[in-house]
Amino acid sequence: MAFGRNRSTKMGPEEPEQNITHMDASLYKAAVEGNIEEFNNKQGPQLESLKTPNHDNVLHLNLATQENATLLFNIFLSIIKFFPVLYGCFSPPMRDLITIIRGEKRSDFIEQILSKCPSMLLQTNAKGQTPLHVAARYGHSAIVKLLIKSCAKARDGDLEKLGMDEVNAVRGMLRIRDQESNTALHEAARCGNVEVVKALSEFEEPDFPYSANKKQETPLYIAARRGDGGMLSILLDKSKSTAHGGPHGRTALHAAAMAGDAEAIRIILEKKGNLTKERDEDGHTPLHYAAHLGSRLSVVEELLKRDVSAAYIGDKKRGMTPLVMAARQGYGGTCSKILSLCPDCCEKVDKIGLNLLHYMAFRDSVFPLGSSIFKRGGAEIVYGSVRNLMELEGAFGITPQEAHNTLRSKKQHQKQKQIKELLEELENDQVAEEPVRHFRLPNVSTERLEAIRNTHLIVAALIATVTFAAAITVPGGLESEKGSKQGTPFLIHEAAFKVFVVTNALAFIFSVSALFIYFGVLDILLSRFKFWRQTVLYRTRSVSGLLGYATLAMMIAFSTGSYVVLKPSHGLAIVSYLICPAFFFVLHLTIFDYYITKILFHR
Repeated sequence: MAFGRNRSTKMGPEEPEQNITHMDASLYKAAVEGNIEEFNNKQGPQLESLKTPNHDNVLHLNLATQENATLLFNIFLSIIKFFPVLYGCFSPPMRDLITIIRGEKRSDFIEQILSKCPSMLLQTNAKGQTPLHVAARYGHSAIVKLLIKSCAKARDGDLEKLGMDEVNAVRGMLRIRDQESNTALHEAARCGNVEVVKALSEFEEPDFPYSANKKQETPLYIAARRGDGGMLSILLDKSKSTAHGGPHGRTALHAAAMAGDAEAIRIILEKKGNLTKERDEDGHTPLHYAAHLGSRLSVVEELLKRDVSAAYIGDKKRGMTPLVMAARQGYGGTCSKILSLCPDCCEKVDKIGLNLLHYMAFRDSVFPLGSSIFKRGGAEIVYGSVRNLMELEGAFGITPQEAHNTLRSKKQHQKQKQIKELLEELENDQVAEEPVRHFRLPNVSTERLEAIRNTHLIVAALIATVTFAAAITVPGGLESEKGSKQGTPFLIHEAAFKVFVVTNALAFIFSVSALFIYFGVLDILLSRFKFWRQTVLYRTRSVSGLLGYATLAMMIAFSTGSYVVLKPSHGLAIVSYLICPAFFFVLHLTIFDYYITKILFHR
C-alpha cells in the first residue's frame, strides 16, 4: 500500500513540472487521530517522507488537529452546563480524567513516532515551522516538554542533569525560526500558555537576546500586548537581556498600554526601568496610547505614578499632550485623572494653539465647558490655569466658548467651515492603530427643535393623563368597609399590584417633570445650581430622557396591572404580562443586530 507519493505532473506545454507531495487518506486520518497501529510497519525513511502538500509531517498534523478536538470538547462542556443532569455526569474529576487520557494518548503517539524516526523532530513544513512551533502555538505544555526531552535524549525525564551537548541541542531547536522569524517562544507568547513559556525559557541562556520577528515583535512585546502579567514575569525573570522593542518604534510598555492592563504596566516598569517617556515613530508615549484608547484609570495612574513628566510631552504631528488627546476623544474620566495628578499640564496647547477646552467644545453639547472633569472627591476644583484657557484664542482666532457657539450656530460662516474641515482632518489621525472617534456635531435648526418640543409636550401630557387616570381608577376596584365611606383596593396585598402603583407613580412624575422643564417652572427652582443649563437643546435632550423613563415605567405598570386583574385566568394573565417584555426584547435585539452589522461591515 502506498503511504506517500511525490508525483511529477506536466501542467501544460509551457508550464514547468511540479512535484506534488501528498499523504494517503488512511495515514492522514491515522495521524490526525493519533492511531499508532497504522504506522507500526513504517520505519524512519518511510515516516520521514510522509508529508502533506504544505510539507506537514505526521507530528504537525497530530498537534494541530488535537487542538481542534480539545476546542470542540470544551464547547460541548459549555453547552451541557445548561443541562444539570448531563453536566453532572461530567464531574470535575471525570472531566480532568478525560483531559489526562487524551493528553497521554497524544504523548504516547508522538513518543512512539519519534522513536521510529527521531529526525522528524526538526523537520519543518512549508512555513518553516517545526513540531515544537505547532505545540507551542496550541499550548500543549506536556508535548513541549516531551519534545525537549526527545531532543536532549534525557532519561527518565531528568532534564536537570544534561551535559552541554544536550543543552546546546535543545537550544538549537528552541532558536529555529520559521519564515516569519518566529521562534517557538514567539508562538507560546501569542498563545498565552504560561506553562509552555516557562518550559521554553528554562534552557535558554540568561543573556541570550530574544530578537524580533519580521513584524518587529519580540516575545516580551507579544506578551505585553496580551496584557499577561504572569507571562511577563516569567520572561523578565528568566532573561536579563530581554528585548522590549516592538513595531513602529513601540516598546513593551506601549503594548501593555494598548492592552489596558495596569498590572502588566507595573511589572514592566519594575523590571525594565522607566519607559514612560519612550516614544514611538509618531512621538506617542504609552500615556498617549492610554489617553487615546480610553484605558482604565488605573492604567493612567500607574503610568503617571512612575513619572508625571510624561503628561507634558506632545506628539510629533500635532504637538498634542495626553490630556489634549483624551479631550479630543471625549474621555472626561481620563482628563480628570490626569489633571488630578498634574493640574498644570492643562496649560500645554497643540501646534495650532488649541487647548483642552477647545477639544471639549468640539465634543460637548453643553456649556460652560469642563464642569464635569474638574471635580474630585465630590468637591469642585477651580484651577486658575483652566480659567485662563477659557479666554485663550487658538486656531482661527477663536476661544473655546466661541468654538462651541460657532459649531452650533444656525448661520453658516467661514469659521464654522474651517472648524469642520479641521475635525474631518482629525478623524483621519490614528494612535495605536485606532482612529479618532467621529465628531458628532449637532446640526439641528431652531424650527426642528420647536417641532420636537411640541411633540414632547403632547407625549408628556398624554402620559400624565393616562397615569393619573390609572391611579384614580384602581385595578380590581375598591372594597368598602362597614361604617366607612372610604374603600380599600381589593388587590392591595398582591405584589404585582404594588409594582403597578409604584411604576404608575414614577411614570406620572417623569412626565410632569418634563412638562415643568418646558414651561420653565424648574428654571426658578434650579437657577441657583450650576448644572442647570437654560438652553433649548439641553431642555430637549433632558425631556427626551425623562419621557423615555416615563414610557418604560408606564409599560411596566400596564403589564403588572393587566396581570393582577386577569390573574383568575392564569394563561391570559401570563400572556398579557409577557407582551411588554417581549416587545422590549425584540426592540433591543433589532438595535443590537443593527450595531453588529454596522461594526462588521463598517457602515
